[in-house]
Amino acid sequence: MSITSPSRLDRSSSTAAAIEAEHLVKRFGDVTAVDDVSFAVPQGTVLGLLGPNGAGKTTIVRMMTTLTRPTSGTARVAGHDVMREPDAVRRGMGLTGQVATVDELLTGRENLRLVGTLYGLSRSDIARRSAELLEQFSLADAGDRIIKTYSGGMRRRLDLAVSLIAAPPVLFLDEPTTGLDPRSRVELWDVLRNLVGDGTTLLLTTQYLEEADHLADRIVVIDHGRIIAEGTPLELKDQSGRASIVVTVSEAHQLDAARALLSAHVSGVHVDEAARQLTAPAEGLGDMMRVAAVFQDADIVLDDLGLQRPSLDDVFLHLTGHRAEPSTDEGSTDLPAKEPR
Repeated sequence: MSITSPSRLDRSSSTAAAIEAEHLVKRFGDVTAVDDVSFAVPQGTVLGLLGPNGAGKTTIVRMMTTLTRPTSGTARVAGHDVMREPDAVRRGMGLTGQVATVDELLTGRENLRLVGTLYGLSRSDIARRSAELLEQFSLADAGDRIIKTYSGGMRRRLDLAVSLIAAPPVLFLDEPTTGLDPRSRVELWDVLRNLVGDGTTLLLTTQYLEEADHLADRIVVIDHGRIIAEGTPLELKDQSGRASIVVTVSEAHQLDAARALLSAHVSGVHVDEAARQLTAPAEGLGDMMRVAAVFQDADIVLDDLGLQRPSLDDVFLHLTGHRAEPSTDEGSTDLPAKEPR
């Protein structure tokens, strides 16, 4: 059964932080991979860590999940300090990395049973949770097949299911949809929305701007190990430039009249004659409503009228000076080949 997630506004109103980072620093010799990073994720919300390959996203996740020790700074997960209480942190969180880590020689159900046993769950709880998760992730019919017969999307869904066997309140997802086809990616988004609707707190890293836009309540943009911007998707879009009114004229012979009319009310009108489209800067919905009234009074028929905000790709370009490009190497991380001891 599909669960409708609460609105972003409602979910962001929670004051209890399920994930906290304070002045995290990670150095590898002379290389500073993460440089003074701080953020907090309220319970039941989604934080997206957005940044180019090598920005430091995976290193942050590794510190938050006790896989590597911070050089300095502190972090807490589900109320537990990652340095002083690593065992409690691991019990209170799940982790899905960039590459599915399920055992190909076991069945889906056996993978769930193995991890449930490592968590110390009882046999009855493992059996119940395994059945629930296989159903939730549309794997019930494939639960007793060995993993090497699974498609990439099925493996990714099972990997996420395995991380949820102990029903952790916090989930870390490191580029969870890398390598998935568009349909599998959208299906996984639906699963994640349902998890958040049930109260799970998510921190996800991604290079897919659309993914961050669809899932995240707040976004932290990382570049060269430092936070360069943070806010809601809408706040970040507004930082990168003004919105635009986009008008599509129905009849090509009315395009010149439409341009003159729009130019009388706003400056900087751009015309695309082939598309019969006019674009002009706008402050918001109020401008669009006024423009609509003007065209209606002038009897100029429109095919479309809309307000186009900058995309997250525009935000990324504005902040970093280059477009975001998804990694072509599914196993890539931002860690050195060997972590210094």
